[in-house]
Amino acid sequence: MLSNIRIILVQTYHPGNIGATARAMKTMGLTRLILVNPRAFPDADATRLAAGATDVLDSAQVVSSLEEAVSGCVQVVGASARLRSMPLPHFDEPDDMAQRVMDNAQHQPVALVFGRERSGLTNAEIRSCTHQVSIPANPDYGILNLSQAVQILAYELHRQWRRRADSGFVYQTPSEAIPPTREQFGHFQAHLNQVMQRSGFLTQPHARTEEQLQALFARAEPSRKELSLLRGWLSALDAHLPQQSDS
Repeated sequence: MLSNIRIILVQTYHPGNIGATARAMKTMGLTRLILVNPRAFPDADATRLAAGATDVLDSAQVVSSLEEAVSGCVQVVGASARLRSMPLPHFDEPDDMAQRVMDNAQHQPVALVFGRERSGLTNAEIRSCTHQVSIPANPDYGILNLSQAVQILAYELHRQWRRRADSGFVYQTPSEAIPPTREQFGHFQAHLNQVMQRSGFLTQPHARTEEQLQALFARAEPSRKELSLLRGWLSALDAHLPQQSDS
């Protein structure tokens, strides 16, 4: 689905913005970059600012017209900082745009089009689009760098994609944050109860106290590593307690 999304830059002046755009795209799983009459490409500045996304640059397509860039697309969204007089459907919120785009991208190519750094898209170029989208920003200073605008809209696309049941997206979880199994948690509770009784904190079984402590640790949601640390502390404490006689 993400491979059906084209990011199109029209007459980009600074090649560094092309590299930064490639980086913004790759972080959100987008790979189809099309350049319409860039001033300079390939360029060392583009490669430098792409960082680890040079594969997106290497596969970028350079074309001579916007019409060629959007050929075959069922939806073309022009990113524009200002409203135009043309009666194109307009998305006030990027997430609304992303939802519609992802629906179409399931089966057919779609495109997001970004204009020149200083002047954006012309009215003629907007007419090549099916929709417009704006990024809500500070009305007193709504200026975004080209790659920043790409990053924001690419993030919204990726967010819509990863929420789909068929995306297969897996959120990263540090190994230290893996929760314990119920058996591991049960062993910890038994160990804790044993040490409380041996230390004299509980002179006899006290279900209410044990339940309250169990609820406390359940709310804390310790990880496996944290539970292991607690077990180690209990073992160290247990080793300094008087040994119980067998009689």
